Amino acid sequence: MQWAKGSTVSGVLTIDFPNRSLSKAYFVKLGLSHEEASELHLKYYTQYGLALRGLTRHHDIGTHAERVLRILKLDDLIDGLVYCDYEVKDFSCKPEPEFYQLAMKKANISDPSKCYFVDDSRGNINGARAQGWAKCVHFCEKGLEAMEGGRTKQINHEKVAGLEGTDGVDVITTLDELRDVWPEIFKR
Repeated sequence: MQWAKGSTVSGVLTIDFPNRSLSKAYFVKLGLSHEEASELHLKYYTQYGLALRGLTRHHDIGTHAERVLRILKLDDLIDGLVYCDYEVKDFSCKPEPEFYQLAMKKANISDPSKCYFVDDSRGNINGARAQGWAKCVHFCEKGLEAMEGGRTKQINHEKVAGLEGTDGVDVITTLDELRDVWPEIFKR
């Protein structure tokens, strides 16, 4: 995928990496069964609003956003990175308004309509839209699990019930579909 680096499009582009899958995998690495991992994930999600917040409070985990960008060979296309900084005591994270405001501040953007947002959680999309981010896409990758309300749902070739695009939010199943949704940010 080639991004139109330096194009006339300005704004904030955020893409959520599958933290839910990573955090669940981390629970399994702790020696928990998949069922126990799902239950602990749900407990932390319910208690803290984010399973990773529970992981950082009760287990030793680190930030991986920069590493993921390097692996995906996207690091040279990103001017700034906003993520849940687990080393900060009361870090902000999606869908908290402070997270989106920090992203805009870091990108030196005052107009939220110039912000692009891709996430696999409808709650995070709703948080972005509440801040006025107009270009939001719900990413539901085929063959993986979607996490909504702390519970996992298997995503098959059909769209998962309840995840259809509504109120102007496109639903995609592969990142390549972003080319069709946002042609203005891709090279032709």
